[in-house]
Amino acid sequence: MSRTSPGGHEASRFLRTTGQHAAIEADSLIDGAYILSIGGAQQSHVNVGEPAEIFYEYLRRIGHVVDLAAPAGAPIAALHLGAGALTLARYIQATRPGSEQYAVELERELLDFVLQKLPMPDGTRLHTHIGDARDALAELPAELRFDVVILDIFSGPEAPEHIACTEFYAAAAARLRPDGVLIVNVGDEPGLTLVRSQVAAMRRAMPDVGAFAESGMFAGRYPGNIILVGTPWPWPATWTAELLARGPHPAAVLSGVELDRISD
Repeated sequence: MSRTSPGGHEASRFLRTTGQHAAIEADSLIDGAYILSIGGAQQSHVNVGEPAEIFYEYLRRIGHVVDLAAPAGAPIAALHLGAGALTLARYIQATRPGSEQYAVELERELLDFVLQKLPMPDGTRLHTHIGDARDALAELPAELRFDVVILDIFSGPEAPEHIACTEFYAAAAARLRPDGVLIVNVGDEPGLTLVRSQVAAMRRAMPDVGAFAESGMFAGRYPGNIILVGTPWPWPATWTAELLARGPHPAAVLSGVELDRISD
């Protein structure tokens, strides 16, 4: 089931898995940009004309981590667990043409709707997979390995238990190339209960973990997003300096003993 605008163009799509409607509307403030909403809540923002420009701060932070994962401009292999409006897939194509990307989305109708309304740029090498993020790690071709695996599913403290655990992160880490990184967006409430548990779970699955966010987020006084990054080697001090310089500002990066204070 879908609704159409007066001009006959589809304005929304019913998502059978969640029973919600997804809608894509033009951003009235940015020419050529669009907003994806699910259940009336804004979920993603895409600038079709300038896909290297990312509006949401947490996605810009993820983009900056991706920038550090390989030499500038070099194509990478990327796995997106949680597709949304494919903002990061568009960013990678714009900044690293020729990259091989896979997007996993639970809602078939959402992925079809996004690709219909906001087609990917010409030349994009994007493979789509419909299903659960954890199942997809086993279902994708066995030989596939990635420079970055990006998980953007958590939206609050009620996270799926089969994903918010060490076993999931170990399976994701097994899909990484030797220098690959695991990037996880954790949306959390004050107190950072989910962030704390996920830092601990990732630390059990990967050699090291860093956390990147707006500096006030680590005080745990208000809801927001913290980006966790699992690395196959000790967290590089150069990455801390680079991420702090790139922002968005104000920014903070925690690793090692500094990260201990927010982990279990």
